[in-house]
Amino acid sequence: MARYGKAASQSVESAMRREKRGTLRSGKGGKGGKVTSRKQAIAIGLSEARKKGGKVPRKKS
Repeated sequence: MARYGKAASQSVESAMRREKRGTLRSGKGGKGGKVTSRKQAIAIGLSEARKKGGKVPRKKS
């Protein structure tokens, strides 16, 4: 069984592309600094997918 859905994959892909272009920003509403870390870009992509209701496992706390 797949752990992540197709929507989650597309969301991460989009976040990675934005990070590469330098337009991905962190924080609520993108008001934070520019994201330069791959890991952070992936986390943001998964978070966006989660908000949209995509199939993504919940965060480990």
